Amino acid sequence: MERRIGILNYGLGNLSSISHALTSLGIFHEILTSPDALTRVSHIILPGVGSFREGMTGLERAGFIEPLRQAVAVEKKPLLGICLGMQLLADVGLEHGEHAGLSFLSGRVERIPTEVHKLPLPHIGWNSVHFSEGKRILKGLTQDTDFYFVHSYHFISDDKEVIAGVTEYGIQIAAVVEKGNIFGAQFHPEKSGEEGLKILKNFSEVV
Repeated sequence: MERRIGILNYGLGNLSSISHALTSLGIFHEILTSPDALTRVSHIILPGVGSFREGMTGLERAGFIEPLRQAVAVEKKPLLGICLGMQLLADVGLEHGEHAGLSFLSGRVERIPTEVHKLPLPHIGWNSVHFSEGKRILKGLTQDTDFYFVHSYHFISDDKEVIAGVTEYGIQIAAVVEKGNIFGAQFHPEKSGEEGLKILKNFSEVV
């Protein structure tokens, strides 16, 4: 299949900024509004701004959950979750109650503990990310580059191999994940300058 990125529109996403970033890279893409459209794309971006509960409700309401699992878990199409989209890859989220996630990655999403360090939430702004070696999504990036974050919850996994990059905000936080055809960025690559664009380009080149 020719490279064609689909951006899921389920009512909770920064679609225009991602689309603009892909356009600036010359990457062909489309915004997907129906589950059937997943069959005609080679790569999938799952954006998201909001709560874990809202995200899963939005995906279910739009009918994306099972077609997305078919495309990613069975057909092995590359998937990139951004911000809330990365969190939805987990087994469970603990925002506004306990809610099942997509279970593409083993782990859970919890509120960032800030009481000890008296840090404000949400965590908003530029933070440096330290990368693991040999990760495809991070090819060509400069170590400890700053990326733009906006979040109050974070992904936790007992499988340390899936954590491709970390940042510090009182505690160490998973900033990038990678496992097989599944990728995630807790920050917003589309709002993080040239280094962020490299992440989108690297994702588009995954086969």
